[in-house]
Formats: sequence, C-alpha cells, structure tokens
Amino acid sequence: MTIFIFSLIIIIIIPNIDGSSNYHNNHRSSLMNAQKITFGAILPKTSLITLQRQYYKRLQDSVESLMKSRNRHEKKIESINEKYNFTNYYQITQAQVVPLSLDPNPTEILNSICNQLLVKNVSTILYMTNSEIWGSNAASAQYLLQLTSYLGIPVIAWNADNIGLDQQQSVHSRILQLAPSMEHQASAMLSILRRYSWHTFSIITSKIGGYDHFIRALRDQTLSINDYSFTILDIITVQRTNRDEIVEELRPLSFSEARVILLYSNKREAQDIFAAADQLNMTTKNYMWIVTQSVLGPRAGYAPGEFPTGILGVHFNTTHEKLLEEIELAVTIFGHGLELLVNTNNDSNVLNLNSAINCNSSANIKWTTGEQLFYFLRNVTIKSKSGKPSVEFNLDGTLKYVELDIMNLNNMAIWDKIGTWTEDGIEIKDITWPENSPVPPIGIPEKFSLKVSWLEEPPFVNFVPPDNETGECRMSRAVPCKYTLVNIVDNSTSNGCCAGFCIDLLQKFANDLKFTYELVRVEDGAWGILNNGTWNGLIAELLNHKADMVVTSIKINSDRQAFVDFTVPFLETGIAIAVAKRTGIISPKAFLEPFDVISWIMILLVSIQIAAFAIFLFEWLSPSGYDMAMRPPKDHKFSLFRTYWLVWAILFGAAVPVDCPKGYTARFMANTWATFAVVFLAIYTANLAAFMITREEYHDFTGIEDKKLANPHLSEPPLKFGTIPFGNTEAVLKLNKPKMYHYMAPFNRSSSKNGVTAVKKGELDAFIYDAVVLDYLVGEDNDCGLLTVGSWYAMTGYGFAMPKNSKYLEKFNKKMIEYRESGDLERLRRYWFQGACKSQKNKRNMSKPLDINQFMSAFLLLGCGILLTVILLALEHLYFSYCRRYLAKTEKADCFALVSLSLARSLKLNQKDQDICDRDWYVCDNVECEHRRRKILKELTIQRYRIRELERSFNRPFNDRNDYPSKSIDQKYHHDHDKNDNDGDDDDDDDDDNVGGGGDHNQ
Repeated sequence: MTIFIFSLIIIIIIPNIDGSSNYHNNHRSSLMNAQKITFGAILPKTSLITLQRQYYKRLQDSVESLMKSRNRHEKKIESINEKYNFTNYYQITQAQVVPLSLDPNPTEILNSICNQLLVKNVSTILYMTNSEIWGSNAASAQYLLQLTSYLGIPVIAWNADNIGLDQQQSVHSRILQLAPSMEHQASAMLSILRRYSWHTFSIITSKIGGYDHFIRALRDQTLSINDYSFTILDIITVQRTNRDEIVEELRPLSFSEARVILLYSNKREAQDIFAAADQLNMTTKNYMWIVTQSVLGPRAGYAPGEFPTGILGVHFNTTHEKLLEEIELAVTIFGHGLELLVNTNNDSNVLNLNSAINCNSSANIKWTTGEQLFYFLRNVTIKSKSGKPSVEFNLDGTLKYVELDIMNLNNMAIWDKIGTWTEDGIEIKDITWPENSPVPPIGIPEKFSLKVSWLEEPPFVNFVPPDNETGECRMSRAVPCKYTLVNIVDNSTSNGCCAGFCIDLLQKFANDLKFTYELVRVEDGAWGILNNGTWNGLIAELLNHKADMVVTSIKINSDRQAFVDFTVPFLETGIAIAVAKRTGIISPKAFLEPFDVISWIMILLVSIQIAAFAIFLFEWLSPSGYDMAMRPPKDHKFSLFRTYWLVWAILFGAAVPVDCPKGYTARFMANTWATFAVVFLAIYTANLAAFMITREEYHDFTGIEDKKLANPHLSEPPLKFGTIPFGNTEAVLKLNKPKMYHYMAPFNRSSSKNGVTAVKKGELDAFIYDAVVLDYLVGEDNDCGLLTVGSWYAMTGYGFAMPKNSKYLEKFNKKMIEYRESGDLERLRRYWFQGACKSQKNKRNMSKPLDINQFMSAFLLLGCGILLTVILLALEHLYFSYCRRYLAKTEKADCFALVSLSLARSLKLNQKDQDICDRDWYVCDNVECEHRRRKILKELTIQRYRIRELERSFNRPFNDRNDYPSKSIDQKYHHDHDKNDNDGDDDDDDDDDNVGGGGDHNQ
C-alpha cells in the first residue's frame, strides 16, 4: 500500500521533471540537444502522506529552480550566475526517489541501489535521513555508503545521526557530508574547555557508531593545538547496559583527577551513565559534563530526569524542517557542480553523466566518470547572504564552516541555547552551573586530606625534636609530625619534626595533587610482618583503617601486596651486609712487596750471584789481578766473599769499607753493577711507600649465600650478626634461610642505626639489612670505619603503601612515573644520599706524620737482622771449635784465601799462639801448631837435600855439565815427598826423626 501511495505521488506531483514547457522559446533548441541526466534521492520512509508530499515538493521545486536558471531562495543562497550555463549541455529529466526504512537490511539496501537507482543511470545520489534514535541504523548506513563508494557514484549526504561513520569509509569514497562532522563537535567541546581554563578531561563513550572516531578526533585536536595544553586523563568505553555494571565500569574514573567529562552516546545510554555517575558522586558541583549532539537528540527540549542540572551540550538542528532545507541545499550543490564542470571543460569535452552500470555485470562495474564529477561537486562554493556560514568542503568531503549551538540544562530540565560556536570562536551567555553553583567548576580536584603513617629510617624519614621555645621545626625541609607516647595510659601524641627523602617526595605529591596530610608514627614501631595470621606494624595501620597511606622506606614483597597496594617503586633495593673495617699493623713482608716473587728471585738468586762471580772471575783472570794464580798476590786483599761484600754494599749504598779489585775488567763490571743498583733502589724506594701503610681488615662476605654466614661456628670465635625484627629482611631470611634466621635472632637490633653502631663497636661482626639504608649509614660514618660487602640479595623496591583499591593509587602512580622520567627522583636521591664519608673522598689529601704502625716493618727487619747475626755468631764459634782443625790439616789450606782472606787467616796462628808454640817444653794441641810443625819439617827436609848436594860437589871435581843437577832441590823434595806420601804419618815421623838424627851425626 505504501509503495502504491509513493507511486501515486510521483505521478501526480512530479510526472516528469524536465521543465521544458517552462523554458523560454530561445532555449528550446539547446534543450533538444542537451544530455539528459538523472540523480537519485534516498529519503526517510514514513507513513505520513503529508510528510511525503513535503519531501517531494521540495525536491521538485529545487530541480525546477535549477532548470529555470534562477534561485528561488535568493535570501539564503547567492547564485553564481543569473543563468546557469550547464542547462545548455545537461537536462535534469527525472529525480529517482527511493524511500528507505529506518533500519533496512542489506537485501533491502541492495535492491534499492541496484533495481531502483542504477537502472535509471543516476549520476549522483542524495542520501537524507534524520532518525529519532541516534545511531540506531549505524550498520545499515555504513553498508549503504560503502556500496556507493564501491560503485563510484558520488553521494551528497545528510545523515546527522551517523556522522561518525564518515572516516570509516574507504579512501575511494565519494561522499559530501552536509551535517557537522565529528571534528566540528570535538572542536566546539575543546573551545568550551579553553574558555573556562580547563586543561584536563576524560572521555566516556558507548558502543554506538562513530565512538572510536570521536575519541580519535579529540586526540588529534589536542595534539595539534600548540598555544594551549590539553591532557586526556581517562578514556572509558561503556560495554554493559545494566546500571550496576556501569557503576563498576565508571568506578576507576571516580578515583581519577578528572573533573571535566566529555560524553558520546545516545540519549537512552546517557540516562544509565548519568545514573551510575550519580551513585559515584560524579554529578556534583565539582564535575562538569559536556555531551554531544547524539545525547541531546534531534529536538533539544526536555531532558530525562537522570540528567544532572548544569551540563553543557553541543547541538545542531536535525528536525523535519531542517531536513527539507538540506534537500534543497543538496540539489543546489548538484547544480553548482554541473555548472563548475561545464565552465571548466569546453564544448568538446562534455562528460557523459549517465552511469550506465548494473549489479549483474561480471565486468568491473565501477563508474570511472563519477570521480571526475565528485571533484567538481567537492569544489563548489556557495556564499550566504543571511550571515550563515558559506558552503565549502574539505578534501575529505566534510564542511569547512559550520555553526553549532551550545546548550545548557537548566533547573527545569530544559535545554537552553546559551551560545553558538563557529570556526571563528565561541559566544556564550549566562550558564546554569551544576548544583546552581555561582561559579564554574575549577576543572581539577579540590584539596583532600590524607592521614599518613610513618616510621623513622634515615635518610628516608629522619625524626628530630622541635625547637623547645617556639615549637617549630629548626631542621631545613622538615615538616611537623606526630608520634604516640606509648608509655602514657591514654596513648596521647606528641609533636616533632620529620625530614628526609620520603618527606620531600610526599610534599611534592601534595603540591601537585593538591592535598593536605597529617603524619603520625606507627604505634608499635614495627614495619609489618604476618605473624600467626595477623599483621602488625605499618601494614596493620592500613588494614585497620588507621591510615590512608604509609610513607617511609617500606619494601614491596608478595606477602604485603596480597593485603595492601603499593605505588610504583621510587628506589630499587635489596639485602646487603655491613661490616667494620679494622686497622691492623703493616704486613711483616711489606718491604718485600714492591717486587713480586719472580723479581726477588731474579735479584737475589740470579743477579747478585752472577755479578759477584763475574767480578771475581774477571779479577782472577786479569793480569793486574790474580793473573790466574792460586794464591793472592802480596798485599792484595780480595776474595770471593769480599766480592759478595762489595756487591751487597754497592746494591744498598752502604757506607762501609770495601776492598776493590785491581783488574780493569773487574772494576768495569763493578761499575755496571753499581748502575743496576741505582736503578733498582730508585724503583724500590718509589714503590715502597705504597706498601708501608696500615692494612684494613674486614669480613669480606660474598653475600647472604656466604658459607661463613651459613655456618658461623666454623669461625673462631663464632660470627655474630643480626638484623631488625618484624621487618622485610627478617621475613625473607625466615622463609629462605631458616637456620640463619634462628641463629641471628639473639643478635637482632631495634633499628638500623643501632645495628651499624654495634658493628662499629665490635659487638656484631655483621649487620644484615636494606642495601640502600646501609649504604647511607656507611656514608654517614665520620670515621669511615664501615662498608657494605657482598652482592645484593632478594632485589625489590621501596614504595608508598595504601589500602586495597584506594582511589588515590592511580594518581600517585602517574605522578611517580612522571617524577622518574623528569629526573625529580634522581635529584632527591643525590641530595639525601650524599654521606659525610663519601664527601671526604673529594677532599685534598694532606700529609700526616707516620706513626709507629706505619714504620713497624722496618723495626721488624732490624730485629730479624739481629737474630740472624746471633745465628752467625753461633756458627762462627762452631767453626772455630770443630771445623777449623780439619781444614787446617789439608795441604792446600792456603787456597782458601781465594775464597776468603778471613777464612785463610783463621787457619793461621796469631802472635800469642806463635810464642807458645816456640817454647820447647810446651806441647801444643792447636791445629795451627800442628800445621806450623809440619811446615818446619818440610823446610828442614829441603835443607837436608841441599847439604847432601853440596857434599857431593866437594868430593869430586867440578864439571859444568854434570855437576849441576837436572832437578832443583825443591823439585827433588817434592818428587820424593809425593812418592812417599803413601807411607802415612808414621813414615813422616820417622823421616823427621832421621832428619834430626842426621843432623846430630853430621855434627
């Protein structure tokens, strides 16, 4: 029935829109030669015949106006020419109208395009709709526009309820959008924010068509604005339809800093969103909501009761009357496009604007001429005379200039128009603000107050008493804080001052997030561990709602995270070990340490030996020296031992008397050794100072895994070490090192400062605790008598603790990340962790007198020398008592003079012993006496041989040839003596007796 009515209207109202009978006679010939073209019009399907007639009448009037070369609406649109030139080449013979239901299925859309429009060879399609339900036909509209883009047919659209779909079309789409785009609404919203100095906002959308386009438009524009800063805090897309579920989706936003919220949804969805926001107290005077056209609907009249008073909206007219105006504008744009095409091309290049395509063709059905036609349609410019924006298009087919209404929901739940927005700016009159507030919201959260629990831990939190007279904090950067007097019955609190790394960080948070705080020390003074299923300390403060936040050097671990939330870590840490440095004496072998073992071996066992033997060898070979004799020359006191004496004296530059060699080669060798000695002493003395210092001794643990800590009884005495009870370190050791945990329990200390003090005093061998804290305390030690050793164990971080699901956690996390990236955390760390001991490293070293400990090795060396001398004295007595007599019996005892003159002299009698030996009546048992007697006997024997030779010479005549013996008397003595050596001492005694007897006989 509806189709029949539409057909009847078409036959009655527009039987054939050629208008040729209305033309002047002088145009009839040109009309006969003009190309006949057709455009299609997809209009809303309605059961109201009156409304249908209005659509078709406005369409007919617009076409007639074009073909008569005049503009019927001069007051609204300024015509380019008095007469359109395109009518000489093109004749609009028919407008093919297709009524389309509100939410058509794909089959209906395909049938309308293929069977009703393409069969008429339409050159352009007008797509007009103003659905009351915003975005309800998003999928249908998207399919229709994609289909026309695929066919290549230009589309002039006014689908105000689905403007967000434009950017989703193909890059080859040919669509001119007459409705304000999503970018226009986003610009209007940002202009409102800018007018009231709101810099931060959040976005809430539903899943209606174009929601992602809305988010993208806001993001792009906030980034493109250079003279004003915008920050998008949150983006929430509501997935659910149940109000209780929507509350949970919006809950994170209630914890956010956002106070300005931009909403994109339809009206029904907005009712549920506002109801959920009201439950979360997000519709108070501190919040400002700005909504899009989709929330207001086509007629901005009464608003649903869920809408809060004072919200703002961006609106443009989508009523039936506006649709009729847009139909006329679309036809006018089509005519101006044809005019621009004709005026640009000459007569020979008039395009064929009949599409001549169908959906049943197997070949490419894309109309290529449609791209050229769309180019001229997009470049149309229509100026307005009534103050309205001119009609021009961007490259993407959207309008360049639009005008939007700024709406405000008053106390009567009625939308009031309070201003307008154009590309040139925004104009707004009086506004009804939320909850009838006289001033607009500030756009940022108001100051809130937090109760902060703390526990002292230098340098994170340092507690100092206030000034006794004024009660104010004297310490720089200190803030007032409270601590509980547990020794008083009523558990009253007293005031003090807190300063440190965490206090500075908390103050920075307070300045940036606009909150106040109250610092109260935890009552039991414990960090917080899970003991028999119950938490104590700082964690208990949060669980019992006695504090909103914990600010100190509390470490993050899995047990604590199961019950409370932590911020992003502000410092990394682990478990370390602090030990004391013990000052010891200089090493007894410090004088040997300038050279390594190999060097000393080369010097003592090689160089000295070679030098001594070389000097003596050259002296023995030298003609001016020994001349290779087995006895030293007369008055030449030089031997191998004296050579060693010379070598050692030269090496150490000793001012002692020495005997020098006579040979030139030996002297040169001695000078060469002296050169070596100069270099050796220079190197030795230069390096000796570095080793003549006091050594620092300490327990060099490798870490918690060190075997000495796992088995402290292996040391003598057993090692003593501890930590702080009820803290993370103790909990970690209890879990991973139970044996160590039980052993160290008696040695635990109440605080980290007490722990390192016990180590310094020797009460503990080591203190195990947080690495960062120990590094600070070590640096603060004025004597620099502490140090941390070993690798860190159980790496973790420090963070501020809050109750589970705290609404402030996200705020603090964002700021913490910002502080880390900007370097604020690093600047605070450098300020608070510069210890006194560390700063001394940069001071200039000053000379100090050497104390006895620094020179002790020299005294040890002297003592060792004295001890060695005593040993040599004992050896000397042993030699004279037992060894000398055996050496003196040897015939070649004089050869010892080559080695040592002193040794040779020791084998001879001194003057006293010689006088005793000369006495006839004294029997000498000294080895020297025996040696002297044997020597005298030898001389007597030689003289006996000489006497015998003289006797022979007197008993016969002298003969020069025969009377001289072939051997000398001495040689003959030695020959006979050597021949009779095997006879033993008894034979010698007999010979001696015979000599004596012979003497008496001769006498």
